[in-house]
Amino acid sequence: MALPHIKAVIFDIGGVVLRSPFIAIADYEREKGLPPNYLNVSITSRGSSGAWQKFERGEVPLRTFYAEFGRDLSDTTNGNIWYKEYCARKGISCPELLEQLEVDGRDLFGRMMRSASTYDVHMVTAVKRLRAAGRWRIIALTNNFGGYRPDGTTAAPQAIPDAELEFLGWQDGPVPNHLRDLFDYFYDSSEVGLRKPDPDFYLHACRESGTNPEEAIFLDDIGMNLKAAKQLGMVTIHVRLEESLGIDLCSSVAEEHLNGAKL
Repeated sequence: MALPHIKAVIFDIGGVVLRSPFIAIADYEREKGLPPNYLNVSITSRGSSGAWQKFERGEVPLRTFYAEFGRDLSDTTNGNIWYKEYCARKGISCPELLEQLEVDGRDLFGRMMRSASTYDVHMVTAVKRLRAAGRWRIIALTNNFGGYRPDGTTAAPQAIPDAELEFLGWQDGPVPNHLRDLFDYFYDSSEVGLRKPDPDFYLHACRESGTNPEEAIFLDDIGMNLKAAKQLGMVTIHVRLEESLGIDLCSSVAEEHLNGAKL
């Protein structure tokens, strides 16, 4: 169906244009003997005060994040409660859960970043073709860590050593120029200080790019991010990673379903 009023196409990055970092989390869960989505539920359930959320808003430096991220995910007292609640909401049987867990925040984050550096060639082709058509503003809206720059400047209090950049697969920075250059506008949560699904992040991108929310199509792989966009009037397209990999990206503490389009 044609949508002639659309003036912008807004893309998530991880899980849409690039490989999802949640694939590495699923592998890590299997290694640790954790049930599927245990760590994802723990990350989400922390809310805005979690280490992951603070890092994506550019509020903590990398080393501090490593420690806090590992501490958050090693917390089985809360993690087990949240996972039991998740299972109850999903109507699935909750397996026996570990009483003790040690998650190395640096190790897990490194795995996530290295695995998430691969482009989805089909999506990149789509982005390039849309931009070449010249009919729409092509926008990236990503929860990311791009406050760091390859020239050594950083939004965090300290720069990242070269060895650590290599460990993370960030030799060209967490958001390399070849990624930014795919888009007319690129909005990174750690640079703006806002993250999805905060409506203000979407509205910031709309204001800066001269787009009304109802004039935009938004693609993401996470349900609560799509729900926030839809509530603002955007047309949403759900890029469904979980159907092929068994990773649940639609559920959150407050939201269990999104009626979005499928890609």
